[in-house]
Amino acid sequence: MGELNRRNFLKTLGVVGATVSGIPAKKLLAQSKSELFEDRMGVLVDTTVCIGCRRCEWACKTAHDIPAGDLESYDDESVFEKMRRPANESYTVVNRYENLSNPKSPLNVKVQCMHCDHPACVSACIVGAFSKKESGAVVWDGSMCIGCRYCMVACPFQVPTFEYEKAIQPNINKCDFCIERTKGGLLPACVEICPVEAITYGKRRNLIETAEKRIELYPDRYINKIYGFTEVGGTSWMYLANREFNELDFPKLGDKPAPGVSESIQHGIFAYFVPPIALYALLGGIMWVSKNKDSKEEGK
Repeated sequence: MGELNRRNFLKTLGVVGATVSGIPAKKLLAQSKSELFEDRMGVLVDTTVCIGCRRCEWACKTAHDIPAGDLESYDDESVFEKMRRPANESYTVVNRYENLSNPKSPLNVKVQCMHCDHPACVSACIVGAFSKKESGAVVWDGSMCIGCRYCMVACPFQVPTFEYEKAIQPNINKCDFCIERTKGGLLPACVEICPVEAITYGKRRNLIETAEKRIELYPDRYINKIYGFTEVGGTSWMYLANREFNELDFPKLGDKPAPGVSESIQHGIFAYFVPPIALYALLGGIMWVSKNKDSKEEGK
């Protein structure tokens, strides 16, 4: 490989791959970009306001045609005895935590897909079944999915779930940001039903300003942190709290999103189903480029 570093290797791989597969290189590079829209939407969750009524859970199921039962049944607080995660039949759940400063007012934390600005699930999906929409939503297309479940492994928040019990056409499930509702000008179901306005829907940049202002005005109420503002490059769902987020089971994550170059190559190869002969030609091309480069350096 001579002095080819990783970046040059990936560039070479992309160019040669595009040549042998007939895919325009510009198209491959275009897929590596995660285009973000300034007016993308988001949700701000204020955990100091949430009362744990779990109406959001009921509304989410109802909006997605999942059997939800009676709303009154969600008054059962025994569910807080153990931590829960989003599942095939519940795209969002609320967990309860002890409030050290005020034991009579426990903290309640809603959990769902964070709708990352640079989604790892989109990067990992080898057939492009996942996509990031202009609205900010990260959605999944079941007609393209091959069931590899790489999205589940890639997600830093461990959100997508898989219908293991289904032998035919099992689905990947997760919060879709109520994309069909918001297309029609409605609020996400969980936001609409919240009785205490603990969750606010709006443009992401405006929500950040709102969160910063709350922290400035009420420093004794919040820690100086907006979770989701920068984590993994930023997420559409963001949180305020009065405790460190790792104490509320939020994962500690860096600010950098998933690399885009490897994503473009991965999607380019698999999305267009480049045949094996093309892959052999691709590898041969890489060896030729590398050998040619080494020969020129030796001739200096």
